[in-house]
Amino acid sequence: MEKLDYGVIGNGRTAALVSLEGSIDWFCLPDFDSPSVFGKILDQNIGGTLGFLNYKDYHIKQKYIDHTNVLITTFDSESGCFEVIDFMPRYKINDNTNYFIPSELYRYIRLKRGHPKIKINYDPRLNYANGEVKHKTGPEYIKSGIDGNIHDAIYLYSSIDFNYILNQKEFELSQDEFILISYNQKVIKVDIERVCLEYERTKLYWMNWSNRSKQYTRFNNFIERSMLVLKLMSYQRTGAVLAALTTSIPESIGSVRNWDYRYCWLRDASMSIETLIKTGHSGAARSFMGFIQNILRSKYDSLQIMYGIRYERDIVEKELPYLSGYKNSRPVRIGNAAYSQRQNDSFGYLMNVIYQYYLYFRGTLDEVEEMFEVVKHICRIVLNDWHSHDSGIWEMRNKKEHFVSSKIMCWVTLDRAAKIAGMLYKKGYSERYRIEAQKIKEDVLLHGWKEEIQSFSQTYSNIELDSSLLLMEKYGFIAAEDERYIKTVNAVYDKLYYKGLMFRYNNHDDFGIPNSAFTVCTFWMVRGLYVTGRKSEAQRLFENLLTYSNHLGLFSEDLDFTTKEQLGNFPQAYSHLALIDTALLFSKEIGLSKFIRP
Repeated sequence: MEKLDYGVIGNGRTAALVSLEGSIDWFCLPDFDSPSVFGKILDQNIGGTLGFLNYKDYHIKQKYIDHTNVLITTFDSESGCFEVIDFMPRYKINDNTNYFIPSELYRYIRLKRGHPKIKINYDPRLNYANGEVKHKTGPEYIKSGIDGNIHDAIYLYSSIDFNYILNQKEFELSQDEFILISYNQKVIKVDIERVCLEYERTKLYWMNWSNRSKQYTRFNNFIERSMLVLKLMSYQRTGAVLAALTTSIPESIGSVRNWDYRYCWLRDASMSIETLIKTGHSGAARSFMGFIQNILRSKYDSLQIMYGIRYERDIVEKELPYLSGYKNSRPVRIGNAAYSQRQNDSFGYLMNVIYQYYLYFRGTLDEVEEMFEVVKHICRIVLNDWHSHDSGIWEMRNKKEHFVSSKIMCWVTLDRAAKIAGMLYKKGYSERYRIEAQKIKEDVLLHGWKEEIQSFSQTYSNIELDSSLLLMEKYGFIAAEDERYIKTVNAVYDKLYYKGLMFRYNNHDDFGIPNSAFTVCTFWMVRGLYVTGRKSEAQRLFENLLTYSNHLGLFSEDLDFTTKEQLGNFPQAYSHLALIDTALLFSKEIGLSKFIRP
C-alpha cells in the first residue's frame, strides 16, 4: 500500500515534510506560503532536497518524540546506527507571551553506535526551482542563491566539513553533528551546544503544550497527534489557520485537480479552531478571532471565503509548467482562484466559532463590541445572499446552484447570531435573526427534501446526494432522531459509500466525476451512522479508516478507493479535525494529561 510517507515539522512560521528516507522534500522559506527551497515532492529531478545519498544501506524507522512535533528518523546497519532529529525552534521568550519562531530548520545528527557512514545530498532549488542555484562558501556558512540574485539566499550552517556537503563525499560519523538551514544569517555562534539547547527548548515547548490538552480513554494517540498537527498549521503572527501545508498534491494521480492549500479558508479554519477549543486550547481561538477582526478593515468590508495568511485578499493563481508534479500529475499551481467565489456555507462555520467565543472566553468590553460588529456584518451578508446561488462547499468553479448544505449553514449563521444577540440583550437583532433563520429552515425543508429519493438532495434542482448533507445534524439543523435525517444518512451511505470509503459526491462537476475518496466525508459518515443508532457499524468504519493513515498517524485530503493510497494536499486540517471530532464519539474525557510536565 502506497502512502504519503512523510512526517511534518514546523513552528507556526513555516513547515517542512521529511520523507521516510530522511530527506527534506518540501520546505518553504521564510513562511508557509513562500516559494519552496526544497520541492522534490513536486518534481523528483529538479525540485530540490536535503537528504542522504546512501540511505539504502540502512534500515530506517521514523517516529515523533511523544507529545511533540519533533521527528526522529533512525538509520541502522551492521556497521553503525545514527538518528536524525528534525525540528524547527518554537518556544516562549521574554514575558512568556512572545514566541521565538525563526525561519530555520535543524537536523541534529546523533551517533548511537558503531561507525556509520554518511553521504549528504544538499540540493536547494530556490523559488520553486526556477533558476540556477549558486553556492558561496564562507568560514561560517554556505550561502545558496539563484544566479544573478545571490543576495536573496539561504544559509547552511554545519559542524560537517562544507567540502563533504557540497561534493557529496562520504564520511564516517564519529560524533554528533548538525545541519542548520536558515533564511537569515545568524548573528550568534551556531555550534552543537546551541543546537542541543534549541532542541531541548523546542521539545519542552511541545510537551508543555500537549500537557495542557484534555486526555481521552480511547484513540488518545490519534487525537493528540491530530491536535499537534492543527497547532503546527496555525500562523503565529496573525492567527490564520492553513488548510494544508502543500500545493498541487493531486486528488487522483494524473488528474488536474491540483490546488494550492497554503491559505486560510474561513470554513476549514473555523472548524479547526472549534476542535482545538473542545480539546482544551482556547489560545488558538483567541488568535483566530484577532485574524477575523483584522481582515475587516471597516464595518462594511466584504468577506471572502479565504485569505492569505497575512490577510491578503488577492490570491492570484498561476501554473508552474516546468515542474512535472507529484507522480507526474500536472499542473503545479501556486495561488488559488477560489478566493473570488461565493460560498455561503463558510459564514455558518465562522459564526459557530464566534458563538463559542461569546460562551467561553469573551474578552474586554471593547473586544466584545468589536466582535459584535463582525457578527452584524456577517448577518448583513447572509440576510442579503442566502436566497442566491453559490459555488458550494466543494468550490464548483463553473457551476452555481442552490446547494442544500449552503442553505443549512446560512441557517446556522443566523441561529447562532440570534443567540449571541440574546446574550448581549440585543432583543431586536436577536428576533430579526431568529425569524429569518426560520424562513431558511422552511425553505430547505420545502425545496431540499426530495420524496422520490427519500432524502435531502445536493441542490434544490437535482436529486443527487452529497456527503455534506450529513452535517445538518451536527450543527443542530435537524435532530438525529428525525426520520428525514435517518433516511438521508441511509441514502447517502447507499449511494456514496464505496470500498470502505466515501465519495463527497459522484455526479459530474467541472472536471468530470470524482474518482477518489474525500477523507473527511468518511469521518462524517461515521458520525451519521453513530447518531442514528448504527454504532457498531460506525466504530468498524472508524477503526478501518484509522489504518489508512500513514506511518505517523497523518492524513492527507483524499484516499484512493482501491489502494488506499493517500492523495491530495498534506497534512490536511479538515481530515485531522474530523478525526478528533469522530474519535470523541467513542471516548470519554479523563481530564488533563497524566504525563509529568518537565
